[in-house]
Amino acid sequence: MSDPKQTMANKSAQIAAGAVVCVESEVRGDVTIGARTVVHPKARIIAEAGPIIIGEGNLIEEQALIINSYPENIMPESEGVEPKTMIIGTNNVFEVGCVSQALKIGDNNVIESKADVGRNVILTSGCIIGACCQVNTCEVLPENTVVYGLSCIRRVQSEKPQSQTLQLDFLMKILPNYHHLKKTVKGSGTPLRN
Repeated sequence: MSDPKQTMANKSAQIAAGAVVCVESEVRGDVTIGARTVVHPKARIIAEAGPIIIGEGNLIEEQALIINSYPENIMPESEGVEPKTMIIGTNNVFEVGCVSQALKIGDNNVIESKADVGRNVILTSGCIIGACCQVNTCEVLPENTVVYGLSCIRRVQSEKPQSQTLQLDFLMKILPNYHHLKKTVKGSGTPLRN
C-alpha cells in the first residue's frame, strides 16, 4: 500500500488558462485552479488529505492559507482513511492572512483578513466571515450569512456581497508585470499539469 502523503506530494497543480498564479505562491498537492482565479504571492494552497478544486474567478490574497488537512484525531498513516475533496466554487475572496479548511465553499463568499474557517463548516453562497472571526463549528451556514465582531455575531444580509470582477480584471493585468507566473495552457480550456 502506498503512503498517502507520498501520493499527494507527487501530484502537481493543474492551472487553467486565464488564471494568474504567482510563482511566489505555494501550491502543493493535487490542486486544480479554475480560469480567472488570481493567486497572490505568498498565498498557500495545500492539499495533503485530498484534492482541492478551486473554481473560476476566485481571489486568493497574500498569506491566505487554504488547506485540506487531516482532522486532528486522524493521522495520515492510518489505514482506510479516504481522501476528501475540498471544493471551492466561483467568485470567492480569501483576504490577507485568512485560513480556510472548509471542505465545501459555494459561490460569492468572502473570508476577510485573519478570519479562520474550520474543516466542518460549509459556506453556501453570499456569506461573509468578518475580519478575525473564527467559525469552527459543524454546520452549514445559510446563504448571505454575515459573521462579524469580537463575539462573532451572526445576521443574514438582504443581498449577496458585491462581485470582485473589477479588482480581478485589474490584478490580471497588473500582476504579470511585477511577478513571474506559474505556467498554464495557452488558449485552451484544459488545465495543464505543472
